[in-house]
Amino acid sequence: MGVKLQHGDDDLAENHEINVTPFIDVILVLLIIFMVAAPLATVDIPVNLPAAAVEPKPRPERPVFLTVKSDLSLNIGEEVVERVSLAAAVDRALAGNKDQPIFLRADKTVPYGEVMEVMNLLRSAGYLKVALVALEKVQ
Repeated sequence: MGVKLQHGDDDLAENHEINVTPFIDVILVLLIIFMVAAPLATVDIPVNLPAAAVEPKPRPERPVFLTVKSDLSLNIGEEVVERVSLAAAVDRALAGNKDQPIFLRADKTVPYGEVMEVMNLLRSAGYLKVALVALEKVQ
């Protein structure tokens, strides 16, 4: 309810300033919208992914097990093998097929360094596919 008390000149004076109050109001509203929407955009969206059509690798007909016993002796299958002749024994067991995996088993009391030494012996012999064998843990 505005009342005009002056009855003089009705000419309005020119205003050369921009009224920024509506602009600031719009910016503040946009800021609030983005502050609310930003955390919602970072939430993981549940997606039902398709299954891969990868077939599990078949187990070799005659898997070769290299065992490191607690007394640090080596066995290939049931045959006791010396470390110096490990490469030749693995060549005999795998018939020189360096693409076939070797299953390495070690007693839990064997130090990690000894297992790595056996793996390095296999690597130096050219056998790079070494699978570590462990028991499945039942929960």
